Amino acid sequence: MLSICKVYFGTFLFFSLVSFFASAYFLILDYSLIIELDLVSLNSSSIVMTILLDWISLLFLSFVLFISSMVIFYSEEYMFGDLYLNRFILMVVMFVLSMALLIISPNLISILLGWDGLGLVSYCLVIYYQNVKSYNAGMLTALSNRIGDVSILMSIAWMLNYGSWNYIFYLEFMKEDCVMTLIAYLVVLAGLTKSAQIPFSSWLPAAMAAPTPVSSLVHSSTLVTAGVYLLIRFNLSFSNNLMILLLFISSMTMFMSGLGANFEFDLKKVIALSTLSQLGLMMSILALGDYHLAFFHLLTHALFKALLFMCAGNIIHNMGNFQDIRFMGGLTELMPLTCTFFNICNLSLCGLPFLSGFYSKDLVVEVMSMQILNIYIYLIFYLSIGLTVCYSFRLTYYSLTGEYNYLSLSNLSESGLIMLKGMGGLILFVVFSGSFLMWMIFPTPYFICLPLIMKLMALIMVFLGMWLGYEMAKFKLSYSMGSLKNLVLSSFLALMWNMPAISTLGVNYYPILSGEIYTKIFDQGWFEYYGSKNLGKNLSFISGLMQYLSNNHLKVYFMMMVVWIIFLTLNIL
Repeated sequence: MLSICKVYFGTFLFFSLVSFFASAYFLILDYSLIIELDLVSLNSSSIVMTILLDWISLLFLSFVLFISSMVIFYSEEYMFGDLYLNRFILMVVMFVLSMALLIISPNLISILLGWDGLGLVSYCLVIYYQNVKSYNAGMLTALSNRIGDVSILMSIAWMLNYGSWNYIFYLEFMKEDCVMTLIAYLVVLAGLTKSAQIPFSSWLPAAMAAPTPVSSLVHSSTLVTAGVYLLIRFNLSFSNNLMILLLFISSMTMFMSGLGANFEFDLKKVIALSTLSQLGLMMSILALGDYHLAFFHLLTHALFKALLFMCAGNIIHNMGNFQDIRFMGGLTELMPLTCTFFNICNLSLCGLPFLSGFYSKDLVVEVMSMQILNIYIYLIFYLSIGLTVCYSFRLTYYSLTGEYNYLSLSNLSESGLIMLKGMGGLILFVVFSGSFLMWMIFPTPYFICLPLIMKLMALIMVFLGMWLGYEMAKFKLSYSMGSLKNLVLSSFLALMWNMPAISTLGVNYYPILSGEIYTKIFDQGWFEYYGSKNLGKNLSFISGLMQYLSNNHLKVYFMMMVVWIIFLTLNIL
């Protein structure tokens, strides 16, 4: 009997191939298809479901389905022994279907359905391991994404000024009309929350509380790239001021997350921060006006990042759910195939020539170098590239080389054939996807003419990053680490410029404090005294008195007689 994992693996893989060939066909013919399904028609009003099929949506859909098929295949062994495996797989499937709905929608309302579906299912998946840390992470994820949901709702309301919610018809008009520019700003806000740009960055590393297959899917090709995809669709409606604002925010995110990853010791969080850095790169090239390049980098990044998470998952699985990189080391001898995959992905992330990441990253940086912009953008791009290589080599140094630091688990071996097969399905694409996507997406090659020093700048930064990553990371028993000498600065940089503290304690500290004060003053204070408590006390006293009087005690009658005599005497006087 086929397991649920095998069924969905086969289904998704088949539809992935279908949509890939369809996208190639649409791209060659330069063909787009808008399908309108009339769901309900009442009098003259119709509820219509609109589907947009063009090469962008079909190609992205094929990548999402392919990666999710491999992740579901991989989950069968990673989640082995879980009592609720079927529920987990069905949640992942719901997640993928929400993403598919978002990809093929040219309509803001159906986009909201997919968008909210992603938010809701991601919350359920982040709290899958039920503990306090997961609940906190899930709540942070859900509430950060609610901001984007609300901004899409507001843009839906504002689009009532047009005749339809199919935004695809009005993009050029939105740019020219100063009243309708508001929709573009709201959509950018939604994109920033979903893609975890500053100031909404803190939820992405927190969401690592989810099982690793979820991280592999969510933080490579689906949830976080939904924001970038939405902005790619809306890119024609952005004014110059909005583009500059977006460029500033995304470049800061790219730099901040690159710095943070160099101080992080949790294996999954390092990879999560590298995802954040790459999202900043996609957003910034989009803000520079080249949405094709942003889409190209989005696709290549999805492949190597999914595989990177899967390798990390395999390492964690075989180390008994342990993910501190300081306790790893020498894994190349113990898990050779996983480490090979891990290394290839890491080098692809760094932009090593002729791996998939090189084709997109190098092109992005060189196109940026040709722009007439300021020194800030030029420097921050190259510094971010250096930082990417820096944390990648730091990760390699800690986990793959040297001695094995976790000696109580010395029987560690590369078990898990199903997981290795799932990872093997992606490795060829990590190596070759860059070149074939480039041939596909850019039939006319980019001509880039730069001076020699600017052309070599990317390589210079890569080698500088390699050296710096090695120097910063190395540790011996008698060696004082550079990051420990400046502990205040290190902790500030490691905590993503204090963003998690700001977005949790900064938001909820005063409401919770005022709640405590109001509870003490009102619920347990004056309201309690003049309200229920005191009223109950007085009533019970009166009822006790009446009870006492009705007991027919002789002394009570004597007392009443005395009182009556006193009253009589007073009247006579």
